[in-house]
Amino acid sequence: MTSQHPITPPPELVQQWINEEDGLTAGHIATRAAQWGADQELEACCEWVAEESPVAATELRAARRTRSPSLKEQALMALEDGDIGPGASLTPVEVCIIRRALEQLPE
Repeated sequence: MTSQHPITPPPELVQQWINEEDGLTAGHIATRAAQWGADQELEACCEWVAEESPVAATELRAARRTRSPSLKEQALMALEDGDIGPGASLTPVEVCIIRRALEQLPE
């Protein structure tokens, strides 16, 4: 058996992604896997750079990873992306994002 590439997500993590999201497609799994792999690579680079300059490693991480939008911001973007006229529709992923945001609201 060949060893797994260091930026390939473990099968348990992929299964967790599948279990967490309703309406998740293969494309969304691929996107999350790519993001996870890029994060692993960035962390490896930052560790290497930090040996010479911890400040440079911090600056590299900050420059390459901006803050992710909050769930509320994601839901609002999903609504803005959709049509509001007759025949308007949301993708299953947009519906999932909006549902998760609504579920976090207090009763």
